Amino acid sequence: MSKTRAGHGPPGEVRIIGGAWRGRRLPVPAAPGLRPSPDRVRETLFNWLAPLLPGMHCLDLFAGTGALGLEALSRGAATACFVEADAATARQLEASLQRLDGSAGRVVTGDARRFLAGAPQPFDLVFLDPPFGTVDLGDLCTLLDHGWLAAGARVYLEMPRREELPPLPPRWSVLREKTAGQVRFALVCCTGED
Repeated sequence: MSKTRAGHGPPGEVRIIGGAWRGRRLPVPAAPGLRPSPDRVRETLFNWLAPLLPGMHCLDLFAGTGALGLEALSRGAATACFVEADAATARQLEASLQRLDGSAGRVVTGDARRFLAGAPQPFDLVFLDPPFGTVDLGDLCTLLDHGWLAAGARVYLEMPRREELPPLPPRWSVLREKTAGQVRFALVCCTGED
């Protein structure tokens, strides 16, 4: 997530834009690199995902404010696991889940790579929206491809507009790609077949 402000509302908060928690505003802690996905990017992404979301198990790998995973839960995802390295940001996310009565959400405080080094569990939807310029998205996709994705899983990638999509593992295909403002974002699919 970068420090640029995105979306509407005063600095320091993010708004859930659809579903059961629509319109709820949650605080955004001041943390280096924190950049919630812009409202219009989230609107487009969740329009793409609308028919698939109910019942999905989601992983928000660089959770930050949790805007993507919270939006997924608000719109019918079964569960969301939020991984956040910054302890204060993770605590704020836990507080947001409590405020929303979001019992289907679980926060893991820790490094994303360390999390992916653990025992894999398959997710239906993974959000990869790290702080810009801090990680190799292609490398993360390769790590995810080793047991972290259910057959037909979707992976969301967000990066600076000037960057191209990273090389994707075999069996992955780009379903949608778009730019908005300073952001390039894409939804890809893993077939789960060799």
